[in-house]
This record gives sequence, structure tokens and C-alpha cells, in this order.
Amino acid sequence: MRRQEIVSRLRTGWMGREIRILEEADSTNLRAKAAAGEGADAGLVILAEQQTDGRGRRGRAWQSPAGENIYMTVLLRPDFEPEKAPMLTLLAACAAARAVKSPGKRQPQIKWPNDLIINGKKICGILTEMGMKGECTEYVIVGIGINCNQTDFPEELRNRATSLKCEYGCEVCREEIVARFLEEFESLYEEFEKRKSLEFIQDEYETLLVNEGREVCVLEPGKEWTGTAAGITETGELIVKKDSGEICEISSGEVSVRGVYGYV
Repeated sequence: MRRQEIVSRLRTGWMGREIRILEEADSTNLRAKAAAGEGADAGLVILAEQQTDGRGRRGRAWQSPAGENIYMTVLLRPDFEPEKAPMLTLLAACAAARAVKSPGKRQPQIKWPNDLIINGKKICGILTEMGMKGECTEYVIVGIGINCNQTDFPEELRNRATSLKCEYGCEVCREEIVARFLEEFESLYEEFEKRKSLEFIQDEYETLLVNEGREVCVLEPGKEWTGTAAGITETGELIVKKDSGEICEISSGEVSVRGVYGYV
């Protein structure tokens, strides 16, 4: 990953003004937390060629081979209530979908709340974490892993994971995707700061939502149930209609959702 190649493509006001590229890191999220504690400014971007302790939602490991993919974290210093921070995951998913789409190729979809899917397989995961100072948000970090040029996956992931190279049939420029993501994310984030709601992006997100109209299994602590996904609320909850007709709004911090007949 070449810093100058990213900078030459970057058209942002503040996001990505400082970019740190590491040959190896335990986790870019962990490095961003440390930088936040040292007073780093909002917009700092940390990238690693390889992670030794990459993580996804609910503590799952994230496979991080060297030199093939994007492992990136953006540091934010938001001025809004802590309960709004999870909505940034959905913003990042939309930004990532815009960044990786390619004309004439199969377009990415979103598996609520934080995965990008192409052809039924995962190409991107997002992990948002927050640091508090008293009752106030001190920082939010948004970690993004995008499978770009990887073609060899562990056997247990081959039916669930893919990459842009596998799907598009050609190698992709990681630096270009990083720059495009930062531009899209900055634009969405600034609009979100004004509105404090996802209403302005709701239609786009639902258009991309692979769960839309599908039967899903909702995994809650101690129980699970099925229903049909019917979009998202303006605060990012997944709307699920039970067979009984009851409408439920599912928070990503409380449950996990998976497809009844496969990963999506």
C-alpha cells in the first residue's frame, strides 16, 4: 500500500489528512484506539498490510493475509450522543458499497448491519467501537476490512467469503478504493452530523439490503425466531415482521441476524 498513491487520489476536506500505513499490526482498530488516547485528530486513517489479531462483530476473527486486502480504521471525534454511534456502521456500509462498485460488474449488497456481499458471499466487514469519557463520547473508530485481491481462502470460508478480484475477474487498485471510501464516508458523515438520523440514506441502504423481503433468523440471547426483513428504521434498526404480523425493530448491538437458507 502506497501512501502517495492514496493522497494523489484523495478529494476530502479532513478525513485522511493524516494516514499511517503499517506493514503489520495486531489490529488497526487497536492502533486507532491508542492514537485516540494520545490525542490524535478526527480523520486519522490507519492502514495495515497485515493484521495478526483482526476482529469482526461479536469477537469473531477476521482473516488478514498480507498485501492483498484493505485493513483500515478511521478515527472520529463526534459531537453527538453515544447511542447514535452504531448508526455509523450503516453509513460506512453505504460508503464501502459506493467505493467498490464497478460499472458492468455485479454490484455489492449489504447484509445488515455491517457486511458487504457479492454473489452471496462476504467481501467486506465493518466494526465500529466507541470510547467514552464519563457519559460523553470521546471518540468513535470505524474499522473496515475489504477483500480486494485475495484468491485463496481457508476451506471453512470458501462458501462464505470472496474478493473483488474473484468477482470482477481482475486485480483492483487498493489505493483507489481507500480514497473513494474516504470521500464517500466523509460526505455521508457530515450529512449525518447535521441530521442525527439515517433518514437521508434510508432508501439507498434498503435498495442495497440483501435481507430485504427475505426470511431471516434472529438470534437473541437464549432464543431465536424467524421473520421477514422489511427495511431499516431511521435509527438503523432492522425491521422484521413475524409470521403473527407483529413488527419488531432489531438493534445490532443486541442480536445477530442470518439467512434461513444460507449466509444471507
